[in-house]
Amino acid sequence: MAKGVFRIKVYFRRFARRFPWFAFVIRSFVMFSAAFGGAYGFISGSTSKDSGYDPHSFAIGASFLFALACVALATMSIRMRFMGKRMRKLAAHNDALVDRNWELKEAEERARSLFEAQGDLIVIRDSEGCITFVNDAYCALAEQQREALIGSRFELTLLEQGDIANEPNGTSVHDQKIATATGPRWIAWREGLVRIDAGQPAELQCVGRDVTDRTQTERALSEARDHANAANHAKSRFLAMASHEIRTPLNGILGMSGLLLDTPLTPEQTTYAKAVKTSGDALLSLIEELLDYSKIEAGKIDLEHRPFALAGLIEDITELLAPRAQARNLEIAAYVDERLPLQVMGDAARLRQVLLNLAGNAIKFTATGGVALIVEPGIWPNEISFLVRDTGIGIAPDAQQRIFREFEQADEGTARHYGGTGLGLSISERIVKRMNGRITLQSKLGAGSTFEVSIPLAASDSGTATFMPPDLTGLSVMLVAPQTIEASLTALRLGRWGAQTCTVSDLAVAQALLPERPWHAVMIDRALGADAAERLADAAIPYALRRIVLFTPAMRHELQPTTPSAFTGYLVKPLRAASLAARLTLQTDSPTIATDDPLDLDPATPEPAEAMAPSLSILVAEDNEINALLMRSLLTRLGHKPVVTTNGDEALESWLASDSAGTPYDLVLMDIQMPKLDGIETTKRIRAREAGQRVRRTPILALTANALVEDRYACFEAGMDGFLMKPLDRDKLAEALKGLAKTRHVAA
Repeated sequence: MAKGVFRIKVYFRRFARRFPWFAFVIRSFVMFSAAFGGAYGFISGSTSKDSGYDPHSFAIGASFLFALACVALATMSIRMRFMGKRMRKLAAHNDALVDRNWELKEAEERARSLFEAQGDLIVIRDSEGCITFVNDAYCALAEQQREALIGSRFELTLLEQGDIANEPNGTSVHDQKIATATGPRWIAWREGLVRIDAGQPAELQCVGRDVTDRTQTERALSEARDHANAANHAKSRFLAMASHEIRTPLNGILGMSGLLLDTPLTPEQTTYAKAVKTSGDALLSLIEELLDYSKIEAGKIDLEHRPFALAGLIEDITELLAPRAQARNLEIAAYVDERLPLQVMGDAARLRQVLLNLAGNAIKFTATGGVALIVEPGIWPNEISFLVRDTGIGIAPDAQQRIFREFEQADEGTARHYGGTGLGLSISERIVKRMNGRITLQSKLGAGSTFEVSIPLAASDSGTATFMPPDLTGLSVMLVAPQTIEASLTALRLGRWGAQTCTVSDLAVAQALLPERPWHAVMIDRALGADAAERLADAAIPYALRRIVLFTPAMRHELQPTTPSAFTGYLVKPLRAASLAARLTLQTDSPTIATDDPLDLDPATPEPAEAMAPSLSILVAEDNEINALLMRSLLTRLGHKPVVTTNGDEALESWLASDSAGTPYDLVLMDIQMPKLDGIETTKRIRAREAGQRVRRTPILALTANALVEDRYACFEAGMDGFLMKPLDRDKLAEALKGLAKTRHVAA
C-alpha cells in the first residue's frame, strides 16, 4: 500500500514538473473555490433571518478565522523558506556533480589518450581469451584495425618464449620474441588480472614493452663476458705454459749453480757462480709476481681459513729476511703485542706474502738503520694491525698513491737504481682487500716509511699455542746495545713483561751502573765490540746471575765454545720472544756458553739432511736431460739411490720390474709433462695396478713447473701424494723426503 502511494506521488510530481502551467491553474482554482465557498457560506448564514446574528460572536469568529489564516500563511512561509533552502543546496550539489562529472570525463579522456599514445603494448582479454581492449601501439604492431581485434582471439606470432617468473602479487613476467614486419622483436610482458567493472569477472591485462635493444645489449655483454673469460683462461694457460717453459731451464740453472757452489772454487769462480744463482733467483721472483698478478686479475685467488700462530708467523718472517738485512748492515726486529691472541684464523700464506713483500721493500730501500715489524690491536674488534716501519729513503707525497698501481714505482730513478717490476705493492693491496682489510702508507721523503696493514682476524679456539709471557715484575734487566730498532723493541717487550729495563748504549756508563742494584740479567750486544762485551760481562759477574750476549748468525763462527767465557748464554738476532723468555727464566749457574739449550740454535744453519734422512730407493721420471742430471746429483748428495727414466713408458716399466723383483721403489718423483706417456697417465696406471694386485702403495710426488691450482688438483686426482715445484730447492727436497714417512701429502 505504501509503495503504491509513493509511486502515485512520484507520478504526480513528474507530471507537475513536466506541465507547470496546468499545475498552476489547478492550484489557483482550488484556492479560489475554497475562499469563495467559505465567504459565501459565511455571508449567507449571517444574513439569514434565522441565523441569530450576533455582532460580537461574528467579530470573534472572524478574528479566529483570521488567526487561522495567519498561522496557515506563516506555516506556508516557513515551509517555502525551508524548501527554498533545500532547493539551493540541491542546486549547489547538482552543480558540484556536474563539475565532477566534467572532471571525470576530462580525466577519462586524458587517461584514454595517454593509454593510447604510450609506446607500451596494452591488450585486455576476458576469461575466454577474447580481446576486449587494445591500444594503438598493439594495433600498429599487429598491423590490424582496432575493430577487427576487439572480440577476436588474435595472438602475435611467437618465435621464442623466455622463462616465466611469478611475482608475489600474482603478476607474471616473461619475455617473448615475436615476428613483425620490421623483423623479430623482443617484448617484455607483465600480465595480471584486473577488474574493469564492478560485478563483472576479472580480465587479463597484458602490458608489453619492446626491449629488443636491451636484450641485444645483454646478449652482446654476455658474449663479450664469455670471450673475456675465454681470453682470461687462455692468458692463464699461456702464463702457465710460459712459466713451465721458463721454470724448466731455470731449474737447471739454479740447481747446477747450487751444486757448483758446493764444489771447490776459486774466489773469482765463486763470484761468478753466485751471480748466476742470484740472477736466477731474481728471474724466479719475477715469474712468481707475474703469476700472482694473473691470478688476481682472473679472480682466482682463494683464501684459506685456518688457525695459525701469530707470533710464530711474524718471527719466521724476520728470521727469513734477517740474512738479507744483515748483509746490508741493517737491523730487522719484530714485536707482537701480548694483548693479541696467540692463534688467529686466516690465510697465513697470503699474509706472509704481503708482509714479506713490504718488509723486503723496506730492506731494499733502506741504506742505514733498520726495519721493524710491529703487530698490535687495530681500531675495530677482531682487527689486527701489522706495521712495517723503516728508516729508508721515504716516498714523496705525490707518489704515495701511485706506487699501489700496476708497474708503478716512486720515480724512474728509483726503478733504475733499485730495480723491480712495480707489481709487488699492487698485488699486496689486492690481497689485503680480498681479506677485507686495508693498507695505508705514512711516509716523509728522506725520513722513512710506515706501511700499515689492518686485517680482521678472529681468535682461534684450537688452543694449541702454549707460550705464556713470563712474569718479570720487580726484576731489573740491563740492556747494553746501540740505540737501534732491536734494542727499543726488546726494551718494550721486557717492559710489557713487568721488568725494570735500563737501556744503555755506552759501555762505560753500563759498567758504572752495575753496582747500583742487583740485576736479574745483563744483555750485551756484540755489535759494541767482542772484547768490550767480554770485559763488561766479566765486570757484571758479581752483580748479575744471567749474562747474555746478543749477536747475528754471521758472528757465530767467532765464538769459541771451548774458551772460558763470562757469558751464561746467548741469543741470536732477531730475537724470538720464546727464546728471550727462556733465557731470562732459565735457572743456571754455568759460567760457559758451551751448554746452550736447543732453543737458540741458529735456524740458518740446520743439520745436514744427509745425516737425518734414511737412504731411499727413488725412481725419477724426467725427460729433460739437465734436470735429470740435477735430480740424480741432488738425490745422491742426500744419500739416496736414484734411478732416472726419460718418459712415462720407461718409468712404468721400471716400476713394474722393481715390483716383480721384490725390490719396490720407496718413492717415485714424476714429471708431469713427458713424451709418449705423461706423468698423470703413468700415475693412474700405477695406481690401477696397485689396486688390482693389492700391493704396497708407492708414494708418488709430482715434479711440476705448473703453478695453476687446477694442475695441482689433477695431480691429486690421479693418485699422487704431493708435488714439488720447479725450480727445485735442495732444502725443500730434503724436507719432503724426510717427512715422507710421516705423511703422504707433502707440498713444498
